[in-house]
Amino acid sequence: MANVMLPIGIESFEEIRTDNFYYVDKTDMIRELLENRAKVNLFTRPRRFGKSLNMDMLKEFFEYGADPALFDGLAISKETDLCEKYMGKYPVISISFRGVEAETFEESCKMIACLIQLEAERHEELLESDRLSDYDKTHLHNLLQLDITVERNTICMWIRTLSRLLHKHYGQKAIILIDEYDVPLAKASTKKYYEKMVSLIGRMFEQGLKTNPDMFFGVLTGCLRVSKESIFTGLNNPNIYSVSDELFSHCFGFTDGEVRQMLAFYGAEEYYDLTKEWYDGYRFGNTNVFCPWDVINWVKILSRTSGRKPQNFWANSSGNDVLRHLVEKTGTEVPREELAVLMEGGILRKKISEKLTYSELYDTIDNMWSLLYMTGYLTLAGEPEGDIYPLRIPNREICTIFEEQVMDLFLSHAKTDVEKLDALCQAVKTGNAADTEKAFNDYLSDLISIRDTASRKERKENFYHGILLTLLGMRMNWSVRSNAESGLGYPDIVVRTQKDGNIGIAIELEYAEKGDFKTACDRGMKQINDTKYTEVLRKEKVTKIYKFAIACYKKGCQVVAEEEKV
Repeated sequence: MANVMLPIGIESFEEIRTDNFYYVDKTDMIRELLENRAKVNLFTRPRRFGKSLNMDMLKEFFEYGADPALFDGLAISKETDLCEKYMGKYPVISISFRGVEAETFEESCKMIACLIQLEAERHEELLESDRLSDYDKTHLHNLLQLDITVERNTICMWIRTLSRLLHKHYGQKAIILIDEYDVPLAKASTKKYYEKMVSLIGRMFEQGLKTNPDMFFGVLTGCLRVSKESIFTGLNNPNIYSVSDELFSHCFGFTDGEVRQMLAFYGAEEYYDLTKEWYDGYRFGNTNVFCPWDVINWVKILSRTSGRKPQNFWANSSGNDVLRHLVEKTGTEVPREELAVLMEGGILRKKISEKLTYSELYDTIDNMWSLLYMTGYLTLAGEPEGDIYPLRIPNREICTIFEEQVMDLFLSHAKTDVEKLDALCQAVKTGNAADTEKAFNDYLSDLISIRDTASRKERKENFYHGILLTLLGMRMNWSVRSNAESGLGYPDIVVRTQKDGNIGIAIELEYAEKGDFKTACDRGMKQINDTKYTEVLRKEKVTKIYKFAIACYKKGCQVVAEEEKV
């Protein structure tokens, strides 16, 4: 067990299978694809759900020279007839557009050209083929020239040209795999050369996928199904499998059984509930799945040491632009109450379209809800009724990203209101409970009410703690510490005003269950006194000490303050 590594960031099927990495068997996708394939097959899934690894698996299975040993013991190896008929019987063109994120259209063209040229180099057997004419080899040499002048019409024909040469050499039509087809479109949309990129990709697909007599079938992956453009026009009714479709629903993401098996393998069964809380909750078709990227990273932490807390792996691998756009519209086009419902674990019913256009993603609120669904920030919470989908946040990890975006927006506004911040800080500095309560309530009234029903008391307290800590930390010349050891415990917030009067302040925040502010305040003040939270301030020779117990519930608070003699 200890020698079986976890494949973090590895998308080579061969490497995983030969270098002793843990593999969650998704080879049943091959059977489903062969039984349900069209000429062109598009799979749309959020990032981090195994699209690229599955595409490499397809290449290793179908391509000439395939090593059957890579599939020993896996689901597809039991399909002996399929393996005999299809394994290692086809030339394969495999290209990933993931890295095509250039600042200009010209740079993007060059990057795409290089990717196709690299794939042509992988088929060096064509250079020695006695089945290719001198004319064919001239085309191949032109394609391989890295200093070739990049021109749109030339690039559009390269995939078709390569498939023609492979067909002629092997006497078998090629399988074409294009991973992350929509990355160049997404970048083009943000850098204002979208129409040019749509034209290029559309013509490339028309030549390589639509009117290509040398293609057996093609598979594409991406985050979105791009519509209303010429990219997929006329592709002879391609099969498009989105997050809503039942077919292939178990092929992307880890199922419950697969996660349980992985945890057991690494001796971490006791962490199942925590793993589920943080990284489960996605529904693809009729299958509930965990995010593979998160689970693998989390299990790696667990395999090294026990007692670790889950981390937000999703946030570290994404810019979260779509969520930021939605939060910025909160209070105008998006009612605060709707975002609050989601963040409290509730369900919203929204009109969803899975046929989006990158140039229009943020044009309407419906498009933004659709994008959040397609990219994994929201997931199905039941059966759709027509184009109305019940949506929820899938898990605790994604909920923390919502919280962070809401908090960032709140604090960006708070920084601009100097008068409001002055009122809060002056009230705290003078030990004025009533004014502190009024000032903090003013801030809370502007916030989306979150964490009021769906989380533990500790997490609710942490939310309010974070707000007050950040606000007080904006004050110049104030030393603001969080959970610093003092006396017999760790007070929530300790403030020393230093040059602004050298006053010491100890603050304990409590969540007021069912709105019982008095009990919560009494509990907070008792904790300050019993654990001697002010001891650190006494050692720093402050001139005055104020103790605050602040009870919070939903969008309100109550404050009790006492002065302690120095």
